[in-house]
Amino acid sequence: MEKFEKVIFGFILLLLPAIVLGESCDPDDGRKDNTKAFKYKLGAMASILVASAIGVCVPLAIPTLRPEKNFFFIIKAFAAGVILSTGFVHVLPDAFDKLTSSCLKEHPWRKVRFISGFVAMISAIGTLMVDAYANSYYNKKSMRSGVVSQSGDGGGVVHAHSHGHAHASVSVMADSNSELLRYRVISQVLELGIIVHSVIIGIALGASQSPKTIRPLVAALTFHQFFEGMGLGGSIAQAKFKSRGVAIMALLFSLTTPIGIGIGLGITKDYHENGQKALIVEGIFNSASAGILIYMALVDFLAADFMHPRMQGNGKLQLGANISLLLGAGLMSVLAIWA
Repeated sequence: MEKFEKVIFGFILLLLPAIVLGESCDPDDGRKDNTKAFKYKLGAMASILVASAIGVCVPLAIPTLRPEKNFFFIIKAFAAGVILSTGFVHVLPDAFDKLTSSCLKEHPWRKVRFISGFVAMISAIGTLMVDAYANSYYNKKSMRSGVVSQSGDGGGVVHAHSHGHAHASVSVMADSNSELLRYRVISQVLELGIIVHSVIIGIALGASQSPKTIRPLVAALTFHQFFEGMGLGGSIAQAKFKSRGVAIMALLFSLTTPIGIGIGLGITKDYHENGQKALIVEGIFNSASAGILIYMALVDFLAADFMHPRMQGNGKLQLGANISLLLGAGLMSVLAIWA
């Protein structure tokens, strides 16, 4: 999966700049100050890189935020609120704006106004299918390995009592492995959705030449990436990757937006945020990203944790998780005013 993730990441970085270049339909290209805008962009690269790295590392580095602790449910609920708000409040509305822009042809873009919602829906269904098939595959694999280890005992007769214990032990191990593999699939699909969104944000910021547009975005996106990093970091912590896998995933997330800004800087002269190609590509990618994020937040974070026996049997934990969820969603929604 790590190789697949690298290929997807590289593909996105190579593909987006090539297909978003085009003519702008906006007659007002004023308010440009390239020197000041360049300084803001450098500041944005540094601050977003640091905030992303801190955010994704917090759940991995602090012992009280480990999956076996009750407090981890509180942090995950906050992260789920952040990711849910990112999908519903930040990404999906932006996709609607892009795909219904007056710069696009009336048919089909402005005539068929549900394109963004449709792409988000298909993306969510696709995520469900990947989730389900991956889990089915790993469950069958675990069961096969369990049967092999059971049948590979010595040639003697096994007592029924011992056989029962062995069978139960294999079953527990299979369930444990299946759950761990599920968490790994969840974390990698989540990172894919975040990466797509982050690259688009970075390119748009890096290509902008208006200091008035960039200045408020720097602070807003710094907080945005920090909170999003916490959500991803919690998911990575639960997946229990080896050190190398954790480092790769954390590094990919931390570098994505700064790399996007760097790409935006490189294509500033040819990139037009209101160009037809840019609007369509960004709108479609944002819609797909929104579908992934909304599905992951609702199904793999909230439904899984809020229905967990540990949460169901603890009223204080339930209350804390609900408050944390509302706090995460609320704070991220407020950031949408500036970002």
